Amino acid sequence: MDTTVQVLAPAGILDSTKTEEIRAQVEIAIANGTKTLLMDLKDTTFVDSSGLGTLVSVLKKVRSNSCEMYVCSINPQVKMLFELTSMDRVFTIFENREAFEAAQ
Repeated sequence: MDTTVQVLAPAGILDSTKTEEIRAQVEIAIANGTKTLLMDLKDTTFVDSSGLGTLVSVLKKVRSNSCEMYVCSINPQVKMLFELTSMDRVFTIFENREAFEAAQ
């Protein structure tokens, strides 16, 4: 995998309690020269509205730094949330990390 790709893999419930941790990880990744951020949600069991807001905020931050962001390995509940909020049209979503790597 390209060294300019950073994978973040939040676990458990993605809600307001994870916001600062995720944003800090993104800041570090960007500072280290990351050009592509992959948010691997395979260990994320639930995303609430604040968690979704965090993902959108991170996407804006990444794009404002001329980087790209992708999401992979979302479970059926998260997929439904993305579809209901039309976030499946905002984020590029891969079935899993292997599918992402194959597309790079």
